Amino acid sequence: MEKAEVVVIGAGIAGATMAYHLTRSGCSDVLVLEREESPGYHATGRSAAVFTRLTDDDVFVRLSVLSAPFFQSPPEGFSEVPLLRPNGTLMVAQGPRLKLLRAAAALARRVRIESNVLSSDEAVEKVPALQRRFLDGGVFFPADGLLDVHAILWGYLGAARRAGARLRVKSEVTAIRVEGGRVAAVETRDGPVQCRWVVNAAGAWANRVAAMAGARPLPLTPCRRHIVVVRPATPLAVDDWPLTTDQSRNFYFRPESGAILVSPMDQDPMEPCDASTDDLRVAQAADLLTRFAPAIAPGRIVNKWAGLRTIAADRAPVVGEDPAVKGFFWLAGQAGHGINTSPAMGRIAAEILLKGTTTALDPALIHPARFFRGRLSLGRIAARRVWFLARWLARGSSDSLV
Repeated sequence: MEKAEVVVIGAGIAGATMAYHLTRSGCSDVLVLEREESPGYHATGRSAAVFTRLTDDDVFVRLSVLSAPFFQSPPEGFSEVPLLRPNGTLMVAQGPRLKLLRAAAALARRVRIESNVLSSDEAVEKVPALQRRFLDGGVFFPADGLLDVHAILWGYLGAARRAGARLRVKSEVTAIRVEGGRVAAVETRDGPVQCRWVVNAAGAWANRVAAMAGARPLPLTPCRRHIVVVRPATPLAVDDWPLTTDQSRNFYFRPESGAILVSPMDQDPMEPCDASTDDLRVAQAADLLTRFAPAIAPGRIVNKWAGLRTIAADRAPVVGEDPAVKGFFWLAGQAGHGINTSPAMGRIAAEILLKGTTTALDPALIHPARFFRGRLSLGRIAARRVWFLARWLARGSSDSLV
């Protein structure tokens, strides 16, 4: 029987960064199994490829802040091209939403996320397609930008393989063997693999993989999001524009090779699948640009796709050993922030697997057991996370994992 210390199920960004950080920590006997023909086929390969540190979740904000140094200055030999193009993120809003946005920006500055408050005129000057009548101002984050997802994914996988990890594509896991309450092996169409650890990095399929091991399902919901690339009817020089998010109308757009990439920021729950596009959502994306940024109204659609982001009930990631099945390790619930936070997420996950804990944050905030502790309500989880964020703010965020 083939053997491995750790079997990672899924070669998307979660599985890739886990393999990378395990091998960097000295655990080189790692086998990554991918069902599809190539790594990153699903959520990773369908992302918007943006790096933003201010999100709607405090845990992901911390992970993004910790990940920034890696993208800005990756380890030698990791990639032949830059990972991050820092052309910034511009968030605009109207009315009460602007007050909330500016309050969030003030909080972000306390954790050393550089931000500049802009008037409506200054926002339009930065992105001329915006209309003053649809915004009261904005906040600009100059250190955010665009990520080279291909370079990041293959940087992780390449480095892990050079350190001894193995990658096998078109290798679907069909069963997980558990003996005496602990993972013993995985069954694949290529034969069984004996192992001590199974890392569940299966994205939207995480609960289905857990069922193979007899683990209880977690409150994880796969949600579809659309991205549409359009060619404006009137040509404009857009390549230097930042990612622009309209917080009042919940859509964003950014330059994409002379065209415009736009998302209606939809989040429709659905079963795990190879997500396809819905004509209504594609039309919604085009309509949002036409109404609120008419200077870049679509002349034609260049490309369109949809992917699944998997979101936990409390919106935090799920990282840690299953409470009931020893050796079964969850790495799920990235909620669309998987690439954005992958340097810190992989490092923290590897530390928890190898050492049982991490100093980067309170592991209880992300552990799967948080959903099974008696009648622990999501309100109590949220309160604990607010306390964690307050403590972090009090001591600052100068620490870095990478």
